[in-house]
Amino acid sequence: MTWDPRCTRRDLARRAAALAAAAALPLRAAPPPRDTLVIAMAFDDIITLDPAEAFEISTGELMGNCYERLLRYDIDDPTRLVPELAQAWSVADDGRHYRFELRPGVRFASGNPLTADDVAFSLQRAVRIDKSPAFILTQFGLTKANVASRVRAAGPLTLTLETDKAYAPSLVYNCLTANVAAVVDRALVLSHERDGDLGAGWLRNHGAGSGPMRIREWRANEIVTLERNENFHGAKTRLLRVIYTHVKEPASQRLQLLRGDVDVARNLTPQDLDALAANPAIRITATPQGTVFYFSLNQKHPILSRPEVREAFKWLVDYDAIGRTLIRHIGVIHQNFIPLGMLGAVAENPFRLDIPRARSLLARAGVPDGFKVTVDMRSSQPVQGLTEAYQQTLARVGIRMQILPGDGKQTLTRYRNRAHDMYIGQWAADYWDPHSNADTFARNPDNGDQAKDRPLAWRNAWDIPLLTKQSDAAALERDPVRRARMYEAIQAEFRRSSPFVMLYQQTEVAAYRSNVEGFRLGPTADTNYVYKAGKT
Repeated sequence: MTWDPRCTRRDLARRAAALAAAAALPLRAAPPPRDTLVIAMAFDDIITLDPAEAFEISTGELMGNCYERLLRYDIDDPTRLVPELAQAWSVADDGRHYRFELRPGVRFASGNPLTADDVAFSLQRAVRIDKSPAFILTQFGLTKANVASRVRAAGPLTLTLETDKAYAPSLVYNCLTANVAAVVDRALVLSHERDGDLGAGWLRNHGAGSGPMRIREWRANEIVTLERNENFHGAKTRLLRVIYTHVKEPASQRLQLLRGDVDVARNLTPQDLDALAANPAIRITATPQGTVFYFSLNQKHPILSRPEVREAFKWLVDYDAIGRTLIRHIGVIHQNFIPLGMLGAVAENPFRLDIPRARSLLARAGVPDGFKVTVDMRSSQPVQGLTEAYQQTLARVGIRMQILPGDGKQTLTRYRNRAHDMYIGQWAADYWDPHSNADTFARNPDNGDQAKDRPLAWRNAWDIPLLTKQSDAAALERDPVRRARMYEAIQAEFRRSSPFVMLYQQTEVAAYRSNVEGFRLGPTADTNYVYKAGKT
C-alpha cells in the first residue's frame, strides 16, 4: 500500500480491510465446473426453508427457484400476472369466489404427481401453522377453523378459494404469488410429520417443491446448495447445481470473483462496482427492486415517541451525500413505503439535511441538548455505512446513538420482540401490490404486546387506528385509479407522522464472470431466477 496524502481514515480502513480479506482467502482452487454456478452472498438471515414460515429475503430467492405457485408476475412487467401451476383462473361476480384450473402432468421433485389436493393442503397448512407470513392469506378471512372449507379441491385439477369480502381481485391474485403460497408435496411432507407439526420440523431444513431446482443442503452461515430437478415439467436447467457460499465482506466477494473462485458476487459496494466496471472479464447487472431501507423508532421509548422527535430524525439524514456515495449504483433515495413502479407509488421526497430545523424540533420536544439511544444493526454493507453516517449526523444535535451490531438473525429477533430503541432494516414486498407494504408500514390493528398480527408498525408500537382503517379500505377498492389515490393519501400522512425514516429503494446489483449467460435479477428476491443461468 502506498501512501496518498489525500486518503481519509475511512479510505485507509477500506484498503486495509481489502488486504486482510485477501490474506484470509485460501489458495486458489480450480474454477467452478461448467455445470455449477457459485454465488458469493451474505445470507445470515436464513432461519428456515419452510415456505409457510420463511419470511427472510435470502430465503425468498431459494423459494423462487425451488417452488411453484398458482400464479407469478412477469418480471419484465410486474403489473402483469402470468400462469405457473394455474393455466386458467377467474372470480365470480360476487368478488368472493375464485376458481383455478391447474396444468396437467406436473410432478414434484420427489416424483409424486401434483394435484389440487396439494395446492389446497399447502394453503391450508400455511394458515394452520400460522407463522409470520400467514397474514398474507388470513387477511382474506381464512382461519384455522374455516380454511378447509374455504380452500379446497373441487376436482383433481381444480381449486376453489372463498374470501370473506370482495377484495380487489388484483390483491388476491398477487398474494397468491407470495412465497407463503408456494405449493408443497403433501405426501412427502406428511410422511415426515411429527406430533402434528404438519412436517414443519422436517421442512425447516429440506425442500418439497416442484420448481426447476430442488434444495439439496443448507448449513447456516456457510453454504446452500440447489440442484437440478430432473422431474421438472418445463425445460430442464442448464446448470446441474447452484452453490451459495456465505461471504459477508464485499471486499472478499470481489477478490474471489476476480480470481475466478466464484461466478457471481452479490453484495458489492459502490466502490467495488466502480473497480470492476472496466474489467473485460466481469459483467454487471442491475434491477430496481421492491425493497426499501429505513430507520425505525420504537414508540415505547419515552423520547422517540414524541412527534417533534420523530420529525427531527427525518431532517437529520444527509440524503444527498448518501445518494452520491453509500448507495451509488445500488439504490435511489426514496422517502415513501411503496416502491417506485408499483400502483400508488409517489416520488415525493420532502426531507433533506436541515440541522437548524432539527434543533428547533428537539427543543420543542423538551430535549434541546439531545439524548442517548441505541440502534440494532445487521453487520453488513451498506447497512453499516448508513448507520455510521447517521450516527455522525445525529451527534451534531447532541443525540448519542450507540450501535448494537449483530447478524441478521440476532437483530431480527430483537426487532420482532420490540426489544429495540431504533432499528435499521429493509423490507421487500411479499407480492407486487401496494397492500404488501401498506399492510406492514401503515396498518396495526392491535398494538397490544400479545397481538396476533405483528407488522412493522406493531414492531415499533405505532398505534394508528385511522391509517389502519384507510389501508383496509384501499384493499377493498376495485377501481385501480381510485385505489392509487388512496395509497397516495396514506403515504402523505405516513411521511408526516410515522416513526419511520425512509432512506432509499434498492437497486439489486450483481457482478458475474463473462462466461455466465442468462443471469438476471428480478424486482423481488423470489424472482432472482438463478435457474435460468448457464455457463460457456
